[in-house]
Amino acid sequence: MKNTLLFLSAGAALLPLSDAFAAKSATKEKPNILLILCDDLGWGDLSCQWAKDIRTPNIDKLFTGGIRLDNFYAASNVSSPSRAGLLTGRYPSMVGVPGVIRGGSHTFGYLSPDAVLIPEMLSRAGYRTAHFGKWHLGLQSPNLPNDRGFDYYAGFLGDMMNSYYTYARDKTNYMRINYDPVTPTGHATEVFTNWANDYIRSAAKEKAPFFAYLAYNAPHEPLQPPKEWLEKVRKREPQMSETRSKLVGLIEHLDDNVGKVIATLEATGQLNNTLIIFSSDNGGKLLDEANNGPNRGGKGEMYEGGIKVPCAFYWKGVIEPRRIVDMVHMCDLFPTLCDLAGVRIDHHVDGISVLPLLKGEKQDVNHRYVFWDMREVGDYNMQVAVRYDNYKLLRPKLPKSNALFEFYDLASDSMEEKPLPMSGGIYDDLKSRADAHLAEGNSIPWREGMPNPPVYGK
Repeated sequence: MKNTLLFLSAGAALLPLSDAFAAKSATKEKPNILLILCDDLGWGDLSCQWAKDIRTPNIDKLFTGGIRLDNFYAASNVSSPSRAGLLTGRYPSMVGVPGVIRGGSHTFGYLSPDAVLIPEMLSRAGYRTAHFGKWHLGLQSPNLPNDRGFDYYAGFLGDMMNSYYTYARDKTNYMRINYDPVTPTGHATEVFTNWANDYIRSAAKEKAPFFAYLAYNAPHEPLQPPKEWLEKVRKREPQMSETRSKLVGLIEHLDDNVGKVIATLEATGQLNNTLIIFSSDNGGKLLDEANNGPNRGGKGEMYEGGIKVPCAFYWKGVIEPRRIVDMVHMCDLFPTLCDLAGVRIDHHVDGISVLPLLKGEKQDVNHRYVFWDMREVGDYNMQVAVRYDNYKLLRPKLPKSNALFEFYDLASDSMEEKPLPMSGGIYDDLKSRADAHLAEGNSIPWREGMPNPPVYGK
């Protein structure tokens, strides 16, 4: 029954996404949803993208066999805010996460108690929800995954690991199964894969669909691929630098594990009824020699290289392979998945459902204002960017004494090398909206029990 619902007839074209989902809904059968998020994977660092020195055959299949979004943006240029935007559909500062959540006082985020996350919404549609891997939205209750809507959690609570094999961060083990500390063995990428695969196997016996959020730490620092994967790269690319070799080895090892998850879905008969979404939390780090494609900048910057990331939607037998060049923002995933599952959103979100666009229908997603901001002291300071159509205004990572804006037309200057005059027309409009966005975000507490730090620049 699952397979026959996906096709018009033997040898016919694939059903449009809307018709296929309607057919499944009519039989009370909703698709599983697997959301795979990588950490610091550059827009170009896939062999189906821009990198010529890397081999990622498993991830490539998601892009070449599904919908490839060529103009997809993360919710922020660093980890915690981007994950907050992904899971809430709100701009990160609007839910109290403008910067990186860390242990101790040097933290710049506290997930708002009233923020509603994707698992809570999908549970209303009968989904079982699970999160595997990196959380990075809180180190203690009430901001742990199980507190915020996930039925099951197995992963790493913190920001980065000191080692992919010991999982510690500042001498603290943040690996958890639900609320309990655990000490697994093996490379963290493999640990998260194994946990996800165990869940997928058990899900095959259940009637209710699942939403699984699989967030790998890779390829975030430390650049620590298994030795055999590093040696494979060194042998194939002897001219490659040591740093790039380690990054490539880490990504190729990640790709192999993504392939194992896909294989488990197929082996358990669930691949044809699972929508897979793949993306990255922000751009690749330039010091790690990441490939961000033909873009300026990288992780931690408001230039395209810091916020433009790879993204694909794959649903075997349902989604017809194609490319979308229209602008889609990570905050759009929340309302899109709610739309797909038939869940009504009764609170404000900043993203929009792009389900019509994914269905192949006409939808104008470019003529809207889309925002990014990232707030921390020091060099990060108060970054902000706003885009409307092809016009983009940004304040880059600068010392607090020099908070200048830059203004670009991405249609004629995709590398953001030729600033436009900062006066009149669309510039004034974007500048006023950027100021208003910063002001609103600064009114949202992001330190529990503490006032927000001062705003630098105007």
